[in-house]
Amino acid sequence: MKTFIGIDLGSTTTKAVLLDESERILGRGITNSRSNYETACNVATEEAKIDARFTLFRREFGDGNLTAEAEEFLAKLESSFRLEQFLEQLDDLEETCTAMVKGDRFATTGDAVKAALAEVFVRLRKEAGPMYEPGAERKSDFFRDIAGSRYLNLAEEVGNEMDVAHDVLLNIYDKSIIAVENRPPAGSLDEKFARAMERITDGVVDPSLSEKAARALAVELEETYLVGTGYGRVTLPFSKEHIRSEILCHGLGAHMMYPKTRTVLDIGGQDTKGIQIDENGIVENFQMNDRCAAGCGRYLGYIADEMNMGLHELGPLAMKSSKPARINSTCTVFAGAELRDRLALGEAREDILAGLHRAIVLRAISIISRSGGVTDEMTFTGGVAKNEAAVRELRKLILENYGEVTINIDPDSIYTGALGGAEFARRAAEGRVEGVEA
Repeated sequence: MKTFIGIDLGSTTTKAVLLDESERILGRGITNSRSNYETACNVATEEAKIDARFTLFRREFGDGNLTAEAEEFLAKLESSFRLEQFLEQLDDLEETCTAMVKGDRFATTGDAVKAALAEVFVRLRKEAGPMYEPGAERKSDFFRDIAGSRYLNLAEEVGNEMDVAHDVLLNIYDKSIIAVENRPPAGSLDEKFARAMERITDGVVDPSLSEKAARALAVELEETYLVGTGYGRVTLPFSKEHIRSEILCHGLGAHMMYPKTRTVLDIGGQDTKGIQIDENGIVENFQMNDRCAAGCGRYLGYIADEMNMGLHELGPLAMKSSKPARINSTCTVFAGAELRDRLALGEAREDILAGLHRAIVLRAISIISRSGGVTDEMTFTGGVAKNEAAVRELRKLILENYGEVTINIDPDSIYTGALGGAEFARRAAEGRVEGVEA
């Protein structure tokens, strides 16, 4: 099967989308951009391919008409596959940690430290199975979070038992996890799926499910064409014909999600874009914020840090406000000082946050107006589109300035740029080269 890949290398997250020849989305993947775009690109693409496999499994099982047995089979398969991934990275981490035990520092303690590390990883593997049972709760799906928290506890436990200094084991881990995290995914996805299926086939009520899954796994996913876009696109070795601008990709992606869209607002981690597109998703005009990060996702992240809150907590708290504060500036440099002053004066946190969200959206509305205003339907994309307080303020301000307008917000709006990139890839493979960036 031919597939077409779009990769959006954002400043905060990197997204990937796989399309088939019929313009249907096969899979989506997302990861933190880190400081290594090459690794982020590989991880997001691999996650999209994994998602694509499950799309093929579901199609083979009947898609929208899955039986309870089929749903249970897929849940077990996903858990088993994620366990395979975890164990593979655990092996990599153990090898990396063990390789750190060298030099004069470990001349007399090396054997003891290696023995302690081996025991820590034996216990980590014993714990892995239950963590990946269907329905098991995990605080995070990132390897570093899962392995790290347990390693810290087990290192202390094993260190005490085997008389190895706890800080030595922690230091080895801290140096090793960075290398493991920034290593591109290894091993064959299909082989991991095959091993995962072997683990769950015992006790399957309907044997035809295993046969159907095997047929879906036999479908080869051919990487026919790839297009990169986003903040970090120029950092990867993409040739000119494999790069499209964020503006073009967000415009086309929004059109694919909502064909009647004529205005697109994208608030990402690093910039805000107001885009006008025609009935074919082709960009007619656009405006972006200046180089300042005010009014973007990074700004909200800064506010969350100042208030010692998680980024995901800002929107729900702001929604509790009935009297938003009037914020004088959305400048990231001055925001912290104004925030602290207002808190010191006794203003409610929810009112301050509601005011901040309104100030951010006001800035975005200004950018849209410079691009041509809001016409017909508009689509809100980017990570900030998941923030309910930002959405509330956007609806209010659009109503005040433009009247009743349909505002589209897709649950997967963060993938809009990658979706547009994938469609450009599909068209390029057909010989329809459009929007090549100079």
